[in-house]
Amino acid sequence: MATVRVIPCLDVKEGRVVKGVKFQNLRDARDVVEAVKAYESEGADELVILDIAATVERRGTRMEWVKQVAEAVSIPFAVGGGVRTADDMQALFDVGASKVSINTAAVRNPDLIREAASRFGSSTVVVAIDGKKNHIGSGKPRLEVVVSGGHESTSLDIVEWARQVEHLGAGEILLTSKDTDGTKDGYDIEMTRAVAEAVDIPVIASGGAGTLEHLYAVVSEGKAAAVLAASVFHFGELSVRQAKEYLASRGVDVRL
Repeated sequence: MATVRVIPCLDVKEGRVVKGVKFQNLRDARDVVEAVKAYESEGADELVILDIAATVERRGTRMEWVKQVAEAVSIPFAVGGGVRTADDMQALFDVGASKVSINTAAVRNPDLIREAASRFGSSTVVVAIDGKKNHIGSGKPRLEVVVSGGHESTSLDIVEWARQVEHLGAGEILLTSKDTDGTKDGYDIEMTRAVAEAVDIPVIASGGAGTLEHLYAVVSEGKAAAVLAASVFHFGELSVRQAKEYLASRGVDVRL
């Protein structure tokens, strides 16, 4: 097994890190620059930073805090939210982003993935997939892609979309279950494993981390290549160091 990464996720709104449950009821956590510095010192492998209001407000990513993050840390970080074109991606790379995450824009225009991979290299292109479960007999895919901050259904099957994303040149997939996001009840193992077994590129598991065991389960059972968490890190329930030491104690290869 390749080295498993531990990645704090920072949802940013108006320059502050916020966190909700199932993409709603946001509460303030801390200043974004203060947070990224702390996570780097704790040993985070990477960071994912999402401008969560950008798509809903139909605007681009706020460049000022991306610049601040780039100046504050040396570890790689991906930025998403409001990225609609390859030129938007170029602007983020120009101010210091290591990777760019695209979600709604990729669903609307799948060729954006191909263009970005060709222009910047697959390793810099993260396609974020938000998903939810539907009841059997609903007429919709069991595992369905949702966009626009989880507000809009697409009728796209998650596994089929993940395969297409890989074919178009994405370097990795950031998979978030809307149903488990912020609940601290554990990752959606079924969804994560279904995607991880369908593609050869790394899958970052997101949505639902509440205990150290949850992190191990999504790696061992869900086949995730990286674990992403927000609430448990932001509010001091777990540290990145604790997460890594626990995973290592269970035989997972992590960078200590």
